[in-house]
Amino acid sequence: MEQSAQQTAHVEEHFTAPDVIRDIVIGMADGLTVPFALAAGLSGAVSVTTLIVTAGVAEIAAGAIAMGLGGYLAARTDREHYFAELERERTEVVELPDREKQEVRDILTQWGLNEQEAESVIRALSRDPRRWVDFMMKFELGLEEPEPKRARNSSLTIGLSYIAGGIIPLAPYMLMSNPVTALIISVVVTLIALFIFGFVKGKFTGVKPWKSAWQTTVVGGLAAGVAFLVAKFIA
Repeated sequence: MEQSAQQTAHVEEHFTAPDVIRDIVIGMADGLTVPFALAAGLSGAVSVTTLIVTAGVAEIAAGAIAMGLGGYLAARTDREHYFAELERERTEVVELPDREKQEVRDILTQWGLNEQEAESVIRALSRDPRRWVDFMMKFELGLEEPEPKRARNSSLTIGLSYIAGGIIPLAPYMLMSNPVTALIISVVVTLIALFIFGFVKGKFTGVKPWKSAWQTTVVGGLAAGVAFLVAKFIA
């Protein structure tokens, strides 16, 4: 009775980050760090916030477009690669069935199936070319068909996430005229945002949340610090 209750209470947690989460992480991570570093760097070289805001907005716009385009092209490439491999597998199961059967046999024996069990699966697959091709795509090549709208959705998600992240370090400069005061507030606000973002990212990606939070904060802080010192030295 007690053992049954323990088994019922046991819940296995496995997380596979969906594509949209990965896109948000990519866009937000760069959006928080790059404009932050730019604004901090300019704060060490100029005496008014107008120039910092102008440069920051331009960078956010350019960065969002570049990141979004990169996400679009990456997703398109993945889809094109999938269908190229799909067509190749369809051809091979017709023209080279013996080789494809051997590849299935190799996969199944690696899983621990004996020869008789493997042959039974091979016979079943060979009677249905569509299922055979699906098997090869998933278990030989490790490929899943990308969503048809993946490229568009990826570009929009990455671009908007970049903008959302970039506004955070730039907001104090939009609201204040003194770049030193704006810099101090921007540093505090952005480091807090980086920490929260890193923690949430860790929760979604399976990494230890506190470790992810500190790593993200340190990387963003170092980038901004280096940019500030370089600008201060040049100025």
